[in-house]
Amino acid sequence: MRASAGTRAALYAGGFLGPFGGGVVVVLVPELREALHISTGAASLGLTVYLVPFALLQLVSGTLGERVGRVRAVKLAFVVYALASVGAAAAASYGPFLVARAVQGAANAFTTPLVLASLAEATPEASLGRAMGTFAAVQTAGVVTAPLIGGLAGAIDYRLAFLASAAAAVLLALVPLPPPRRRADAPARLRDAATPRARWTAAAAFAAYFAVTGLAVVVALRAGDDLGLGPTARGLLLAGFGLAGVLVGRAAGAAADRHGAVAVAVAGALPCVVLLPLLGLAGSWPALAALWLGAGVCSALVWAGLNILTVQSAPANRGGAVSLIGAFKFAGNALAPAVWLPLAAGDPRVAFAGAGAASLAIVAAARRAGRAATS
Repeated sequence: MRASAGTRAALYAGGFLGPFGGGVVVVLVPELREALHISTGAASLGLTVYLVPFALLQLVSGTLGERVGRVRAVKLAFVVYALASVGAAAAASYGPFLVARAVQGAANAFTTPLVLASLAEATPEASLGRAMGTFAAVQTAGVVTAPLIGGLAGAIDYRLAFLASAAAAVLLALVPLPPPRRRADAPARLRDAATPRARWTAAAAFAAYFAVTGLAVVVALRAGDDLGLGPTARGLLLAGFGLAGVLVGRAAGAAADRHGAVAVAVAGALPCVVLLPLLGLAGSWPALAALWLGAGVCSALVWAGLNILTVQSAPANRGGAVSLIGAFKFAGNALAPAVWLPLAAGDPRVAFAGAGAASLAIVAAARRAGRAATS
């Protein structure tokens, strides 16, 4: 079933809302600190309590959503997200605010994978790569614009950021979604999601966030400690990675349509073997910025390919596979600082070289995923 342009736009908007809602609090820490009478560290937990249930529930959220009905689950999750957003805006004390943020994250664990699965259902096979690349670009846009829009809201009233998220979620809950094409005679099972292709795609997704995206914290330290950039300049430099994803995501997806998902994922991962170690050798901030921008382009290629492998990996439980792979992706991002920062403390070049070597795992896993069975 091919969806209307309006439905497809709503699916992309659903992909934007999750990362936007997660990251918007980063820039609002001073306002939250003052309004809720808490410390800076306590205010920053507003991001953590969103991400933890988001990550953990993705192990099962897609399968649960497919069991109760994908359309019903997505609409209910958007309603819950809207109510939690209103709760975050209305919270007058720290405890209720944290609860509201946790519920937002839990709801997002259902919306993001099931929206991606719905988009795949609504897209002709010949243009699936372009749709997946666009979805990745839209999600990256959510990450990149969250601090900007949050800052604009904070200049007036920080609650506006949460109320805007609530309004968007309500509108998305009203949009008709395409029904799944999964066979109706058997309920979705978690083991249906964990096909050989899904397992290898999960390994590639873990490696992609561990080796490339998760390296951002080391890039920021290098820019500040070694090259003397202040916080604003460091933020702009790091934003180049996401901006590259926004700009080339759709084109990367189109390349995957022409050349295949595995070929494009490998084409993005292989340059990282050289590109990431060069980050440790850059002698100026323009060189570091250019290399990190290049890493963003490579990441867009990797995800254009991996997103296709993800939605194709488990036809009997598409939503379950998407959420399961998403959980491994987040795990790679969470592990990266714990590995790369201690190495960087001794010698940043070791951390960057290690990340370059780890990029080979993306290549190996993506190739295995391409050869693996889907059931």
